[in-house]
Order: sequence, then structure tokens, then C-alpha cells
Amino acid sequence: MTLSRSVPLSVLDLAPVVAGSTATEALRNTLDLARLAERLGYQRYWVAEHHNMPGIASSAPAVLIGQIAAHTSTMRIGSGGVMLPNHPPLVVAEQFGMLTAMHPGRIDLGIGRAPGTDQRTAAALRRTSNPLSVEDFPRQLAELIDYFDPAGGDPAWDVTAVPAPGNKPPVWLLGSSDYSATAAGMMGLPFSFAHHFSAQNTLPALAAYRRHFRPSPDLAKPYAMVAVGVVVAETEEQARWLAGSQALAMVRLRSGRPGLLPTPEEAAEYPYTEAELAVVESWSASYVVGTPESVTAQLDDLLAKTDADELMVTSMIHGHAERLRSFELLAEIGGLSPAGS
Repeated sequence: MTLSRSVPLSVLDLAPVVAGSTATEALRNTLDLARLAERLGYQRYWVAEHHNMPGIASSAPAVLIGQIAAHTSTMRIGSGGVMLPNHPPLVVAEQFGMLTAMHPGRIDLGIGRAPGTDQRTAAALRRTSNPLSVEDFPRQLAELIDYFDPAGGDPAWDVTAVPAPGNKPPVWLLGSSDYSATAAGMMGLPFSFAHHFSAQNTLPALAAYRRHFRPSPDLAKPYAMVAVGVVVAETEEQARWLAGSQALAMVRLRSGRPGLLPTPEEAAEYPYTEAELAVVESWSASYVVGTPESVTAQLDDLLAKTDADELMVTSMIHGHAERLRSFELLAEIGGLSPAGS
């Protein structure tokens, strides 16, 4: 059984650090999964920027992207995303200009507006407690893009972001609300929506993106990617069992107690309160979990509702072998063509 409408499938990886393991092993597992994803025919492989979260090892996307690109050869590699408020645009331009120069035609630069962390950590990153204003983000984004222009840069400082000029990767905007969707549309950029943690805003944001879209030199028509959490296994029982790890991790995150990704056994034995069960129910409503047949039906429904041009899948599964298997089954559902076939 395969999806009724063929769309590219991609991977969003947070390099989960699981209970009983280390960040080193998590990063090795990321490289292992990336190599498998390329062999299976996934379109792109993005890593997310998060900070001060013990269970997420992808805190430095540019560094990790370079490693993944060096261990693969054809798949697009990128950020999902770099959180622009945390970085000077000059530094991001230098990093991604260098990545593009080293891996031409393979790098994506996904940009987010949120800090990807708590307020104290955001202040430590920015060296100020002042939040980024609504006006600051468009200005910083425009400055970042200008650095990639062969004739661009910051005229106020007479600065060139070597080697960014002439080495511009495709720039995506990421979002979980209407704000980035509208900005992406007005700028004529591709847009990726975080359905996996903001499902209630998915359809309004995509509508805003398409409504405000203006063709640009980068993109002639809207291109919307939807990020969704997926766990596929041979049986419904096994899939639900595996998904329990992420459910408990979400409960702990929402209560301000982020930690390593727990085992399914720990999740099954955890004494959830009524309030915590409500968090799980809300989170699981948008998470696609089940057998290949069940997941196919759920993704078909998502595609019908969103008219997405591409799906990006994240799977927070404790066991590395089970995580690999989930992506193998998903590749079959998506009708992907293995590399070289």
C-alpha cells in the first residue's frame, strides 16, 4: 500500500539522546540514519536547532550538516532550522556559504524565528534579555540574504561574508503560525510548517502562505512542506508502544523537566496524572502512528487537507533499530525509489 498522491518525503532529525545512551552515540545514529535515508530515496535531511535540552544533540546545525553532507553524496542536507534570533546574520551567512561552497547544490538553509529554547538560555545565546521584536526579524532576514548576493553585504560596515557571495543555498522559512507563513509568501520563499507541534495552526498558516505568495527569482509558485511526527511498525500495538517514549518526553518538556528520551517500558509504567494525560491526548492527535496500512490512510488524509508539496517526517523512537525500521516502512508507503535504482 502506498500514498494515493506521490510527494517527496524528507527527514527532520533532532539527534535524540535516549535513556541509557550518550550524545556521542546519538550523533553517530544520526549519521547512520542519514546514510539509510539517502539509500531509500528521501529528498532531504534536516537537523533542528535546540538548546539546553538534554535529550536533543543537534544544538549546532551548521556543524552537524557538514558531517552529514560528508557522509552522504546526493541527498539535500539542511537546517530545520537555524533560529535566526540566536545568531548574527553575518555568522549564518559565513557558515552556510561555506557549506554550499563545499557541497554545491546540496545545502538548504531553513530559518526559524523562535529561539528554540527557554528564555534564560536565549538570553545567554544573544547576550541580552531583550526579545527579538517583530520588526527585527525581517531586517535580520534581509541582511542575511543580502550577504549571499555577489554584490551584496552590509554597506554600513563594508563587510563581506566570505565565502557566502555566489554560494547562496535555497532559503526556507519555518513556522508554526501565520507570521512566518505570511512572510514566506510575501518574499516568494518555500515554507515549512511545524504540524508536529502546532497542528491547530496548520491549515490557517498554509492558507496565509498561499494567499500572500508573490513569485520571486527563487520560486515561481508556492511550495509548502509539512513536518509531521510518524511512527510505523508491523503492528498497531508495537507502534503505540514505541510512540510512548515521545509522549512521556513531551509531558516532561511541557512541565519544564526536559530529559533524555525515555524507554517505552518507562513510558508504559509512568503514572500519568489527568493533566498529563490531556497533554498526551493533545499531542497524539496530530502524531501519525500505526501499521503501514494505518499510516498510509492517515498521511493520505493529511495530504488531502493540506495539499502539501512535500512531507518532512520526524520520528523520536528510543531504539535505533526500530527507528531505522520505521523509516524503511515509511519509504515503502511513500513509494520512494532507492538511490541508484
